[in-house]
Amino acid sequence: MTGGKDTAHGTATEAAGRPGWARELLEHLRPAGRDVRRVVDWLAGAVNAEVALRDGAGDLLAGAPLTLDEALAADVASGRIASAAWDGDGRHLRLVRIGHPTGACVLAVSRRMPFDRHASDVVTHTAQVIELLLTAHETQAAGVRLRRATADLRLAILQLLMVEDTVSARRVAAGLWPGLLDAETACVYVLESDPSVRDRLAAECIERTQEEALVVRCPAVDGHVIVLSPREATAADLRSLVGRHPDTFVGGSVWQSLARTATAYGQAVSALAVARFRPDKTAVYAERTHPERLMDPAALRTWAARVLRPLDALPHHTRAELLATTRLGLEFTAVATAKILGVSRNTVRARMDRVESMLGVDFDDVTVRAVVHLALHTQINLLDGQGPADSAASARRLTELLSGPAVSSWARELLDRLDPDPRNVRRTLRTWIAEGANAERAAQALGMHAQTVREHVRSAEPVLERQLLAAGTDLYEVALAHLAVGDLEQPRFAGE
Repeated sequence: MTGGKDTAHGTATEAAGRPGWARELLEHLRPAGRDVRRVVDWLAGAVNAEVALRDGAGDLLAGAPLTLDEALAADVASGRIASAAWDGDGRHLRLVRIGHPTGACVLAVSRRMPFDRHASDVVTHTAQVIELLLTAHETQAAGVRLRRATADLRLAILQLLMVEDTVSARRVAAGLWPGLLDAETACVYVLESDPSVRDRLAAECIERTQEEALVVRCPAVDGHVIVLSPREATAADLRSLVGRHPDTFVGGSVWQSLARTATAYGQAVSALAVARFRPDKTAVYAERTHPERLMDPAALRTWAARVLRPLDALPHHTRAELLATTRLGLEFTAVATAKILGVSRNTVRARMDRVESMLGVDFDDVTVRAVVHLALHTQINLLDGQGPADSAASARRLTELLSGPAVSSWARELLDRLDPDPRNVRRTLRTWIAEGANAERAAQALGMHAQTVREHVRSAEPVLERQLLAAGTDLYEVALAHLAVGDLEQPRFAGE
């Protein structure tokens, strides 16, 4: 562009109240055009020059590289001088300092023609626009970093609660969310949505609960948002969200102590499976008769302590870490457990391998997992396995606990539901559990196709009202029922 054309263009637009170049420059402040590199390129064309935007260290941020007097550029960048001009070697150079929240930049403009008033005005105003864009970008970036840090902090609190470290969780939460974890009990909710809208859903959860709940983007499942809240009103808040989002579901736990957050999370996930088939797309975990509630509490407590006794020699922190990881690892896959705890899956497997070795068992055996799950569940529910040392209960073995009339009756009633099925689903289920919940091995043992085994197991789920294909509490209860009626051999433990 020549100076004459600029003058003519400015005259043509003078009636509009501002020069044409100014209106073009302002267009770069629109949301769709906020790009510093585009502004620098526009400036080069507007004043027919070579333009470079450099940071305080001299690194090129936008435009074309220019040879500058580095001492002069450093003086401008440091603020010793606000701007500088230099003529020589057939060039006319202008250096302008551009300040922003985290430092300063230098805008360098080099022309073959001298800087007239028009070119100087364009450079000055462009520098102001660049300063606005840099400030806006850094403010936005700072906001993103703050939101990420806050989200990471929420996840860290949840991970501490998952391993029963409520003291540390409260300390971490106290700085940003005073009083959030002061309550002794809370509910956990899991919302499921399309992963593409999860961030928006999480933001709405935070707004709806008024920062009085712990809202975490689930690290294990892309479409899940986890909400832990000590407020009764949170359930209604989340139901209203589900009503506004057509493809969103929510499952909730029953009230649990903060130390039982992992248990509550498992309950919420279980309820979520039910919510997918409910008209209102919500469900709360249904308390049902669990086998451990049908056993003598003192006997069960002492038995659990005896099973887990090989771990007692470990330092308290190490023991708690191993047990918390194992508790989650028995409910979820190693990958999901690792994401929930914020460790690698190799760490999860190493911890569980160590527990296996110390207990003298093999977690590939579903009945072993079921029994260890029972012991861990008993430990957290019944005050860390403490029981009367000299009571008659100390002599009880798992066989005796499972052979009580109440447990036996519960197990028979549960498994007898499968008898009317002419396909002998009960036999398929028993074989599948005995083969480590492996459909291929069960199919070989039964002489049928692996897909048929899966169909039989899947058809047993609504009859038993339990999820079986996903390892967890439901499967382990069904395994215990088989042990109670004598359909499966009871595993042996080093501690028994």
